[in-house]
Amino acid sequence: MAGVEEVRAGITLANQKAYEAIAGLQQATLILEEAQQALANATQGSGQEEIQHSYGMLAEAVTTITGVQGTINVSILKAEEYSNRL
Repeated sequence: MAGVEEVRAGITLANQKAYEAIAGLQQATLILEEAQQALANATQGSGQEEIQHSYGMLAEAVTTITGVQGTINVSILKAEEYSNRL
């Protein structure tokens, strides 16, 4: 079994990777928001159902990513709590 310091080091590494993932998700959110804006600009005034659906799906993707970021943050918090108890 790994010693306490090895476990803490592993948790620190895992959390660093999780923070990197959050940064990537934040970048993806920005890009999706740009895509939404570009779609809105290109189709301004269009009442076509496909366009409204596409725009809505982009918004849903942003919402989903935000939820994933929250999940990752909770994972980091729980791992840190465990590490602090060691």
